[in-house]
Amino acid sequence: MLQLRPFESLGHANHGWLDAHHHFSFAEYHDPARMHWGNLRVWNDDLIAAGAGFPPHPHRDMEIITYVREGAITHQDSLGNKGRTEAGDVQVMSAGSGIVHSEYNLEQVDTRIFQIWIIPENLGAAPSWGTRPFPKGERGEGFVTLASGRAEDEGNLRIRTDARLVAATLKAGESAEYTFDPGRRGYLVPAKGRVEINGVQAKARDGVAIEQESVLRVTALEDSEIVLVDVA
Repeated sequence: MLQLRPFESLGHANHGWLDAHHHFSFAEYHDPARMHWGNLRVWNDDLIAAGAGFPPHPHRDMEIITYVREGAITHQDSLGNKGRTEAGDVQVMSAGSGIVHSEYNLEQVDTRIFQIWIIPENLGAAPSWGTRPFPKGERGEGFVTLASGRAEDEGNLRIRTDARLVAATLKAGESAEYTFDPGRRGYLVPAKGRVEINGVQAKARDGVAIEQESVLRVTALEDSEIVLVDVA
């Protein structure tokens, strides 16, 4: 079963330096029908103006994944970590028992990100942060795992929850398949392009909530970049 959530139906808040669209209830946007999807709690589609960003602020007990769509984001936190994550790459912050961080767009152009929050399996663990550039040559080979908390996905960026983040880059006419274990859910968003997912068409930045599907077949109707989270 697939549920299309058009981009135009998302929650929206424009703060000038930040233009945010919310797939799930967040901040002042509240929709009781869109509180979470399994253990996926937040999927924000953010445009951060050049030279702007989120000043230092705290988090705890949440797995926070940032997927950079365009531009780059620079992270700094209370653990002493600092790093820059570019388009097509991801960073993972396990907030655990508590962490303070900032996220700034230090580029000369606007930066566009997906910020994804997933509820951890255990609370109060030590906080951590990591980032990894992914060889762009791996895209075009179907779905590539970027971050995961599943035991079979060792070697990827780790998250402390039963979930997996995958992405695929497809040329128009190409297809990729993803298989779900029984009882799993998914949430898919095309970062770019237009795709057909098991007969349902979605354009860039639409959300597709997935359940009771064993195999997902995604076909690019245009050159496309697809991000998918597999959750419990």
